Amino acid sequence: QVQLVTSGGGLVQAGGSLRLSCGASGRTFSGYVVGWLRLTPGDREFVASIDWTGGREDYADSVKGRFTISRDNAENTVSLQMNSLKPEDTAVYFCAVKLAGTVAYHDWGTGTQVTVSS
Repeated sequence: QVQLVTSGGGLVQAGGSLRLSCGASGRTFSGYVVGWLRLTPGDREFVASIDWTGGREDYADSVKGRFTISRDNAENTVSLQMNSLKPEDTAVYFCAVKLAGTVAYHDWGTGTQVTVSS
């Protein structure tokens, strides 16, 4: 089991930026894909992911060009830089991990609220 620690989030006006961070307690992300997903009432949506070892990044179409996922090897963290935020980005954001090459995320961090006002 991978224990994930999430930070960031908050309230911002439309067009603003926020940065989320996800770290693994007591271990590295080596061999894992780290993803960000978000929950709204009635919906769960994939946002972005990064393969820690290979570096491949994937994004939902709804955030391409606005969000950037990155890794920091020294800090053993994965960040999600969110720019040009829109009210529809309002959600609870979670980081999660899955073994590289698998489908399902199996460990989740605590959610962090992102609220974008219009």
